[in-house]
Amino acid sequence: MPKYLAMKKISKNIAHLRHLRGVSQEYLANDLNITRSRLSSWEEHRAEPPIDLIVRLSEYFNVSIDSLLKIDLTKVNDLRDLLKIGGNRILFPVMVDGEGKDLVELVPIRASAGYLQGYSDESFIESLPRISLPFTDSGKFRGFPIQGDSMPPIEQGAYIIGKYVEELTDIKDGKTYVVLTQNDGLVYKRLYNKLEEDGTIHLHSDNKAYYPYQVKPEEVFELWSFVCSLNPSDSPISDLVYNSIQNLQADVAELKNQRIA
Repeated sequence: MPKYLAMKKISKNIAHLRHLRGVSQEYLANDLNITRSRLSSWEEHRAEPPIDLIVRLSEYFNVSIDSLLKIDLTKVNDLRDLLKIGGNRILFPVMVDGEGKDLVELVPIRASAGYLQGYSDESFIESLPRISLPFTDSGKFRGFPIQGDSMPPIEQGAYIIGKYVEELTDIKDGKTYVVLTQNDGLVYKRLYNKLEEDGTIHLHSDNKAYYPYQVKPEEVFELWSFVCSLNPSDSPISDLVYNSIQNLQADVAELKNQRIA
């Protein structure tokens, strides 16, 4: 990203995060041990914060430096939408429909192969189709396609709806999760927390033809606990998913055509 665009984003982000925190320019300036006029110059994009103060802003708002510089945080309306991954925090906007219900993002089969590279890319996540489901409570939800036969009776082509899990220590032994790992990408497995025993997470398939294996915690990029499955044979649920994806893809195509015209 060009430096100009990065600094333009951080200017908007500082002001927006300050408003979300509910503090004045004077209050934040005092906490950072700078003058209010200096902070104002950053927010109005008349000057750029030096790297040492970018680090302090990152620590103050508990967001990663990368997010401050590269992501438009003005789309976030609640600091709780910044979910923790490892030692940093990454943007996970919780989208809602016209009635205020949380929308569930679906990762299409064709996009699942690129999820390992795109999971932290704002534009990739924004491009995912979304549906509204009646049974999602508070939290962040996402739907993942299932391929293969390692977890019967989940059908080929089914979607697993998962709820985001912040900490590996929250793994409940014997429960199923969608896991994004460094070497295998997206997998759906039954997990066992063996961090205190051998320093790994054990992943088991319900199909005994597949051997269990272990991953180190640093190899796990995302973790989503099982909420429900949407199988191709589950009509009208499958029709709802299919039609939602088709409608959203049509809307995106129409917008692109309008931009070209």
